[in-house]
Amino acid sequence: MNGIMAASSNRIMLGPLVAAIDQGTSSTRFLVFNAKTAELLSHHQVEIKQSFPKEGWVEEDPKEILQSVYECMERTCEKLTQLNIDISNIKAIGVTNQRETTIVWDKETGEPLYNAIVWLDLRTQSTVERLINKTPGRNKNHLKHKTGLPISTYFSAVKLRWLMDNVEKIHEAMLSHKAMFGTIDSWLIWCLTGGKKGGVHCTDVTNASRTMLFNIHTMDWDPELCTYFDIPMEILPKVRSSSEIYGLMKSGPLTGVPISGCLGDQSAALVGQMCFKDGQAKNTYGTGCFLLKNVGTKPLMSDHGLLTTVAYKLGRDKPAYYALEGSVAIAGAVVRWLKDNLGIIQTSSELEKLAADVGTSYGCYFVPAFSGLYAPYWEPSARGIICGLTQFTNKSHLAFAALEAVCFQTREILDAMNLDSGIHLAQLQVDGGMTSNRLLMQLQADILCIPVVKPSMPETTALGAAMAAGAAEGVSVWSLNPEDLTEVTSEKFEPQINPEESELRYARWKKAVQRAMNWETTEPVNNGNEETSIFSSIPLGFYILGSMFMLIGAKYIAAGLK
Repeated sequence: MNGIMAASSNRIMLGPLVAAIDQGTSSTRFLVFNAKTAELLSHHQVEIKQSFPKEGWVEEDPKEILQSVYECMERTCEKLTQLNIDISNIKAIGVTNQRETTIVWDKETGEPLYNAIVWLDLRTQSTVERLINKTPGRNKNHLKHKTGLPISTYFSAVKLRWLMDNVEKIHEAMLSHKAMFGTIDSWLIWCLTGGKKGGVHCTDVTNASRTMLFNIHTMDWDPELCTYFDIPMEILPKVRSSSEIYGLMKSGPLTGVPISGCLGDQSAALVGQMCFKDGQAKNTYGTGCFLLKNVGTKPLMSDHGLLTTVAYKLGRDKPAYYALEGSVAIAGAVVRWLKDNLGIIQTSSELEKLAADVGTSYGCYFVPAFSGLYAPYWEPSARGIICGLTQFTNKSHLAFAALEAVCFQTREILDAMNLDSGIHLAQLQVDGGMTSNRLLMQLQADILCIPVVKPSMPETTALGAAMAAGAAEGVSVWSLNPEDLTEVTSEKFEPQINPEESELRYARWKKAVQRAMNWETTEPVNNGNEETSIFSSIPLGFYILGSMFMLIGAKYIAAGLK
């Protein structure tokens, strides 16, 4: 609120403003920034409902997502008007979004044909296993030379394949050429620019690079990849750069304002943290946890379980930059699980106090592999475990172990990144909702044995989208020249434990991870309906048969003695 009041007192000096839609896994936000100072002036946030129709399934309603965007936009504009800030100063809108989440809709009615399948969803595990089994040597990296990605439940192509195979309405829409596919950015831009009345069907290079249908070298959809997944190219959005005018808003208080920036949320955070140089990196703590390192204009392939992804392309004629990425499925989601499933906290903010009460996990380790393990393992059959429990363990130790789990997972990714690049990070720049947890930030510094640097303005994802939108040709109200970029104030957390203790805790974590592996498979298992012969165990069979013969022999001997 103080920031908004300060903005009000300086309103006479306000220049052009740029807005950002930040559509995340758990909430939607609309934020407005001053293009000259990067100051956040106002914002509004709405939570998004997630549904879990079956174990491992995660869905969201595309219409609810769209409605949340309109609501956030309207409420933020109302707040600006109350502050006497003229909303006509908003010159552009950027979009940043949860990546990989997959929607198919009818281009004639504008209606979604199924819920959005969220990136965390695991229903495609059998599809993934089938695809891997048909590759030479059962190699999950079979497509990596083109995509930078392993074949995994995480990416959009397998979700789209599932929808085509299992949803009759989508199958029919494909046959009648009415279907449109898109990630969240495509769905929002299409709807906001007119929908069925001429909406623009596009995506940007960062979101496209997360589908497994995009060639990161040619920077376009790849016919061979589309054939591999048997997906018709006509349903795909047009691929554009991350910073250009895609279309104009067609309704609401900002009608006529260009949508001119688009970045997947992790790429947007990289831009918002101003990691424009080769070797700069950031870690975002949201529903999941994502560490990205800028590797320049040539893609670097990982030998240690990381992804190669498109970082950004800030203009049609500008070069594409690439990043190495380590993705962790469960970070902030573990807090939600402790709150909603176990009920040990009522609000997310309680977790820090609960964990701080004990200051240790007391040997308890929590591997939150609810959606399998992502980087660096890519093991969809892993499941969550809590181990090292004693009678002394209580909910505070479990809370501490949950925070440590986020830090250990980041350490695994950072180790892989250091091995791939050969250059060790001297410090880690961080952002995202969980960074407000000071205990987590200190734990992260302790476990990494390097300083953790947190910007004082935490909305770096939205800031990155706003920067891309404001810098677009035809808008040009935000300069991305290094000398024009605003200096960011930050807070630094230094390691406070000795490296030996850090290594000991990390070694135990690795041991716990091994216990979580290969837990769930789609192979048929004996569920108790089939009779199992005791003789299926050869040693046991011999033992039982031997015992029977000895008993019979003993009876004969006893009879002979009588």
